[in-house]
Formats: sequence, C-alpha cells, structure tokens
Amino acid sequence: MPESKTLFITGASSGIGAQTARQAVAAGWNVGLFARSEDKIAKLAEELGDRTLALPGDVADRNAQAAALDRLTGKFGGIDAAFANAGTGVTASGTEGGDPAEWHDMIHANVMGVLYTAHAALPYLRKRKGHFVVTGSAAGRRHIKGSIYGAAKWFVHGFAGNLAEEMSEWGGRCTVVAPGMVDTEFFDEPDDSRLHPSDVADAVMHALDAPARADVREIFLMPNRNAG
Repeated sequence: MPESKTLFITGASSGIGAQTARQAVAAGWNVGLFARSEDKIAKLAEELGDRTLALPGDVADRNAQAAALDRLTGKFGGIDAAFANAGTGVTASGTEGGDPAEWHDMIHANVMGVLYTAHAALPYLRKRKGHFVVTGSAAGRRHIKGSIYGAAKWFVHGFAGNLAEEMSEWGGRCTVVAPGMVDTEFFDEPDDSRLHPSDVADAVMHALDAPARADVREIFLMPNRNAG
C-alpha cells in the first residue's frame, strides 16, 4: 500500500471487529476502534500500537459516532473506509413469544446504528471515493421462522444495495459481508465448526483491497461443516 489509509470500525471490541482491526493494521491501515467497551478497545489499541485510536461510544448514538469520526480524522487526516459491524441479537425467539424491549434495543443497534454510521461517515468517504462495509448475515438472505433478528438483517442487505447505488455516483463502493454462524461471544458456547472471526475479517479485507474497478457488492460465506 503506497500510503496509509484509515478505517473506522464499529463493534471493534471483540470478535469480527477486533480481528478485522488486527488484519487491517497488519496490512498498513490506520484504524479507529469504536465500541461501548472502553476497557476492551483501550487494550486492543495498546496491542496494535500507534496506528489505532480507541473511540468509546454507543453505536445507537449518532452524535457519538459523528464525534468519533471527527477525532479519527483529526488524528489521521481523513477516512477511507467505514465498517459498520456493531450489532446484537435477542434471547426471546419468535414474534408472539418475543420481547418488544429486546426488539427496540436490537433495532436501534442493528438498523439505526448502521444508518448512523453511514450518515456520519459518508461526507468523509466522499472526499476519498471511499468504501462502506457492513456486516449482514445469512439470516438476511433467507426466511427463518419468526426471526426478528433476521428481519433486521434483511434491512441491512436492502440498505447496502441501495447505498451501493448511491455511492457509485461519486466513485464510492459499498459491500455487505454476510456470514453464517461465527464463533464469537454472540453464542454462549464455543463451537469450532462455525466460521472464525478471521474468516469474516478476510472477507472484509478482500473487499477493501479490491482494485477500484471492482465493485464488490456482497460476500456470502458459510461454515463448511464437512471440511475436517
């Protein structure tokens, strides 16, 4: 990479976000680490060194994201990519048996949080013909009985496609990365047969590193349970 580029990551404290930060720094990127867990992103920034900036904040707070992007620009001079990765799930499944309070929190993180990231980041990305990446899901590509989480991810996939069209008008790109089950803190028990966070980070970096002529709109990856 001829010069350092800068990447803003939400949900950077663990799992996919943290692993993407590690791979981005290894590839020469500067990285802004945005998450609510201030202690975790501070520890990750210490691990990764002066190419990173810890930016504590809640993805559901548009003003917090805007302030974080402003700080990141102040440190590294601009922003070339944003990875809207933060999200949460629900414990009560189904519609009739679901918990509306959980829906509220999830939608504010998984839907409004993505919108806030895009809204706050686009003015910076436009200046550099930048790239917006968002974490979708296999659950956003097929119907799952009663899944409100899946419905939120359907929104993400639809929004990413629409945003890709919008950004293409000024040379920007948008990619949705849609994994199946990933072995993260999202689940109570670890399972090595799931995708690893590094697999998803690989997909994110592939999209970011693609030549400008290649507009990678979606990457869909599933666990290969018969690989062993």
